[in-house]
Amino acid sequence: MAALSLSFDEMWEKIIACDSSYDNLFYTAVKTTKIYCRPSCKARKPLRVNVTFYPTIPEAEAAGYRACKRCQPDIAQAPQAGLVTNVKAFLVEHYKEKLVLQDISQHVGISAYYLDRLFKQHTADTPRAYLEKIRVDKAAHLLSSTHLTNLEICYEVGFQSTSAFYRVFRRYKQCSPAEYRLANANRPIQP
Repeated sequence: MAALSLSFDEMWEKIIACDSSYDNLFYTAVKTTKIYCRPSCKARKPLRVNVTFYPTIPEAEAAGYRACKRCQPDIAQAPQAGLVTNVKAFLVEHYKEKLVLQDISQHVGISAYYLDRLFKQHTADTPRAYLEKIRVDKAAHLLSSTHLTNLEICYEVGFQSTSAFYRVFRRYKQCSPAEYRLANANRPIQP
């Protein structure tokens, strides 16, 4: 699997939120305990300076880390879970593109109907809803860490229209993009 296009800050936000939708896409390794976990692990959160991220379990283990006994990231998954993880990684990597269910199903080699049903069974979301969540997460990160306008962010994260961007953003964050930017104004802005 190729490295994800998530920044350290974005991955950090996912582990602080215990976001299970990013499980098996990357692993959090804690330097002081020499343990690696899933992003959704409920164990006490480490200090930010003690965290390293790895895209795969073998990479974390090669660096000298062992699996967390609480979230057990090394336990083998069912074959369908591997397929769902593949779809999630595809969506994270291609969120900027105009994607339809048929494109995603062709990537994994199964029918669109079966993919939709399987994905929902494993994640409680459809691939479309998961893609929207990724786009909103990216938009929220850009709103709080850059000077890009809302319009620029809308198109940067893959929305095809501003009305869809505002509607979906409000659904996930319970506020408009402008309100979100104001609420997170105290975070440092990247150039």
